[in-house]
Amino acid sequence: MLRELISFFQRAEPLKEMESSFGEMLRKAHGLTMTAGELYFGGVAPPERRTEVYEGDVEINKLQRRIRRQVIAHLSVSGNAGSLPYCLLLISLVKDVERIGDYAKNLVEILDFRSAPPPDDDITAELRSVRDGVEEAFRESLRVFETSDRDQALSLIRSGRDLNHRCDTLVTKIAHSDYNANDTASVLLGVRYYKRIGSHVLNVLSSVVMPLHKLDYYDEKYLPVDVADEDEDE
Repeated sequence: MLRELISFFQRAEPLKEMESSFGEMLRKAHGLTMTAGELYFGGVAPPERRTEVYEGDVEINKLQRRIRRQVIAHLSVSGNAGSLPYCLLLISLVKDVERIGDYAKNLVEILDFRSAPPPDDDITAELRSVRDGVEEAFRESLRVFETSDRDQALSLIRSGRDLNHRCDTLVTKIAHSDYNANDTASVLLGVRYYKRIGSHVLNVLSSVVMPLHKLDYYDEKYLPVDVADEDEDE
């Protein structure tokens, strides 16, 4: 669906503006996620770095509203009804990216109650690995958005599903750990927020391989038969 969306965007100036706004929004959310990760796994965060995250989230929200205005203005013009499916797709994608900004901000807000960086142990090492996977998938999604690389999108979706399962396993490990209340809360929330960021990245990637009515469904049974090697769920 994304390939058709980008092709459609290139036909007229108002649509190109929507594409440009969404690309900017996606890049800002990626940068915000990278900064939030540095602060979450680091020690004391300087106030200006935290302000950078909060201001970045505000910029993402503004871009979401701009795209909404652009979509409404475009659809209000007679003769543009044919672009409705693409506009619906874009509205769905911008909501995912807006949520990524929120979760990046939430990662930084953990510092408000955390007394020290995450414990230096196997659980944190696994969480760092999850972080690396999420950041890599996000970085690659920027390229996928520009090229509509279907094969790469599918590879990232499968890797992302694995990251989600690893997050679920981490929750169990934390529940059986000897962490104090502060460490339990800070690490558990870190796992939660990285899982949600990764899931919203997967939602964006699903637009490359799924039709509009199956957007956000990236379980194997929902993938197209030519790549999933099994029947497509109707």
